[in-house]
Amino acid sequence: MDAVLVLEDGRVFPGRSFGAAGERIGEVVFHTGMTGYQEILTDPSYCGQLVTMTAPHIGNTGVNEFDPESIRPQVAGFIVRSYSEDYSSWRSRGSLAQLLREHNIVAISDVDTRALTRHIRTAGAMRGVISTTGEAVELLRAKASAAPSMEGLDLTRAVSCEEPYGWAEGSAPFSPTYTYDTVEEPRYHVVAYDFGLKRTILRRLVDHGCRVTVVPGHTSAAETLALKPDGVFYSNGPGDPAATAYAVETLRGLLGKTPVFGICLGHQLMGLALGGSTYKLPFGHHGANHPVRHIPSGKVEITSQNHGFAVDPASLPAEVEITHINLNDQTVEGLRHAGLGCFSVQYHPEAGPGPHDATYLFHEFTGLMGSLRR
Repeated sequence: MDAVLVLEDGRVFPGRSFGAAGERIGEVVFHTGMTGYQEILTDPSYCGQLVTMTAPHIGNTGVNEFDPESIRPQVAGFIVRSYSEDYSSWRSRGSLAQLLREHNIVAISDVDTRALTRHIRTAGAMRGVISTTGEAVELLRAKASAAPSMEGLDLTRAVSCEEPYGWAEGSAPFSPTYTYDTVEEPRYHVVAYDFGLKRTILRRLVDHGCRVTVVPGHTSAAETLALKPDGVFYSNGPGDPAATAYAVETLRGLLGKTPVFGICLGHQLMGLALGGSTYKLPFGHHGANHPVRHIPSGKVEITSQNHGFAVDPASLPAEVEITHINLNDQTVEGLRHAGLGCFSVQYHPEAGPGPHDATYLFHEFTGLMGSLRR
């Protein structure tokens, strides 16, 4: 054993290093998805976090150039039960360990991830440190305890793009017999705010007939409206939504002037802009199997989720409609304000990885833009 995970409460999990050497500190969370480790590693919403995979066998499909959600891995560190150096997939271009070392990501295998997950579910998400340095456990624990809490932390500036850019690439087919229904010519111009934007979201927007201009998270409402969009998209991202006050004020300047669709952090920012408040969940929702009820229809969707904060339903004004709820813990999963032409969901309808039960929300967005187009 040449690596160790130490939690701020003193719990120690020994293991083996299979990524870069060194030491990384972050909030320890667990993801319950069975597949999609490359998408998870490269999702900017995981910035500042040590991600634990509950699926025991990781690395067996290698890595490829199709699945990354951003230009590089974004996690602070990676924790698995069993790492496979041998990989097999017609899409693979290298091993997971090679990718982690190339981008200086510390990773640990041979960890009892079942015990770790049960501990986090009981005690809550907490800070931890992965180390290959051989430093004393008590010193590592002190470092984890001294690290900043996720509450009050704005991480969006660390992952947002620096300059605007256009995106026109749609989704690639999964196989020769499975392709997405796509619109050949773009019908709508969407300005997408990048707070940690996933590439799969951009591809889904293109699939549904959108020409997309991606802008940095600090872009003002006036700058966005000057681009004459048919609609605005507020993206996912890491950190505490309440700490991203500038994004809330920008959104208030957009509401009622253009249709707005928000996902994940964008949903939380929507709740704040509409007068609500947010709070931190005990251990968050990270996985691809979360049941959500669409209240107007009563239908249940199996959804992909990745967030540590939620909107407080009691804080929302009466004119804000709650459209979706989580069937595991009854947290708010969707909002709509018909008068302002905006809606949002806490989960990820684009999946990447995960099921496609909620793809209809992109149709709702284009339908909203079409009905409100001047």
